[in-house]
Amino acid sequence: MVAPPDNDVIWARSLQHSHNGSPALGGVSLGIPEGEILAVTGPRGSGKTTLLNCLSGQLVPEQGEVWFNSVPVHTMGPRLRERLRRDKFGWIAPEPQLVPELNTWENTALPLLLRGASHREAKKAAMEWLERLDIGMFARKRPHTLQQSQRQRISVARALAAGPSVIFADEPTATLHRTDRTHVLRTLTSAARSHGITVVLATHDAEIASLADRVVPLLDGRRVSTAALPAEADPEGRAACSLSV
Repeated sequence: MVAPPDNDVIWARSLQHSHNGSPALGGVSLGIPEGEILAVTGPRGSGKTTLLNCLSGQLVPEQGEVWFNSVPVHTMGPRLRERLRRDKFGWIAPEPQLVPELNTWENTALPLLLRGASHREAKKAAMEWLERLDIGMFARKRPHTLQQSQRQRISVARALAAGPSVIFADEPTATLHRTDRTHVLRTLTSAARSHGITVVLATHDAEIASLADRVVPLLDGRRVSTAALPAEADPEGRAACSLSV
């Protein structure tokens, strides 16, 4: 086992993983410097989500290594990986994953409260990001009373409020209209740059990928050299993808 370079906050080597016998990753290696916004691109089924799950410790790869700040994530037990995700990582899923019994600011502050932050400190951090995402006025609303776009903004605010070292965003604007998508992405990328947060962003949209510092294209679970992705979906809602190895 070889330690990763010191300047990479996330480093992975030869990741292999399968789902029900079907290969999802086939030897992916990459390094991500601190503060970089990295877009992982490719069509649906290319392995983007599996890669993010492995890098964030949600999945242990069948083969290969994952390191965070020179600490081997792939050898950690479930409790240590859970603590790592809680304390150091933020996650934004394609669909909002909110607790229905909690209101907006409580959902946003939840990672901080679970970490042991005071009620006052957690609420202050939550409200700061809710205001920046223009949903502070809904702070006391429950998720079921809000629109899909508003619930997704809460997910983004929750990831940022916890002050993570790395945010993993898996198609974070897939359910949003263009106006909401632009606002959310600008807030996420500007916050990442101003706070030195590393972002690993999975997307099949060229417009979203263009906001990143660097692009890593995937096809059939492997890195490829180029990925020409359309900014718009086709009339049936699918985004085509032209790639070359």
